[in-house]
Amino acid sequence: MKLEIVSDTICPWCFIGKRRLERALAEKPVADLDIGWRPFQLNPDMPLGGMDRQAYLELKFGGPDRARQVYDPIHDAGKGEGIPFAFGQIKRTPNTLNSHRLIRRAAAAGLQDAVVETLFRAYFLEGRDIEDPASLAAIAEAAGMDRAETQAYLESDADLETVRAEDMMARQMGIQGVPCFIFDRKYAVSGAQTPEVFHEVFEMAAKEAAEAPA
Repeated sequence: MKLEIVSDTICPWCFIGKRRLERALAEKPVADLDIGWRPFQLNPDMPLGGMDRQAYLELKFGGPDRARQVYDPIHDAGKGEGIPFAFGQIKRTPNTLNSHRLIRRAAAAGLQDAVVETLFRAYFLEGRDIEDPASLAAIAEAAGMDRAETQAYLESDADLETVRAEDMMARQMGIQGVPCFIFDRKYAVSGAQTPEVFHEVFEMAAKEAAEAPA
């Protein structure tokens, strides 16, 4: 079975959704499950270099009070999944194109999940820069990739237009928010759903696959 996860590296609900999927698979493993990560930019118009975090919160939510109303439930949901979100550590909101390029490159080495996990932890728990090529190369190395090769790749334009095209494709498919979990390109589940929801969709997809003509 193929599971494609459309997400953004600065989306806290995507981190929570990853944890809930992992819980679902720990409770009921799925044989031969092929998981791939696909790009989506929550802020497609974010300038290269990103912007100051406080300025971003003012622009997106209208101020710290409204931002607190939005982030308090996220913080609580994170605690429930063992994620100690440290939003105060984040100084800049990045453009996420480079982080998505890194995830794409990691697929060839079979390290996508490890890189996604390391990116989430670096950004949400440590407030690290996930746009700068040197910073991303260090994050990639922690996930098992070659640091120098990764930095050289990120300093080039390789796969830049491909990632932009994949982001646009997700929007053309009707995806407006993330995470979005696509099962065998037939079923889609939006949001950081509970393990029970994942169980239901896995079972439905498996049943249809078993009943399909040879």
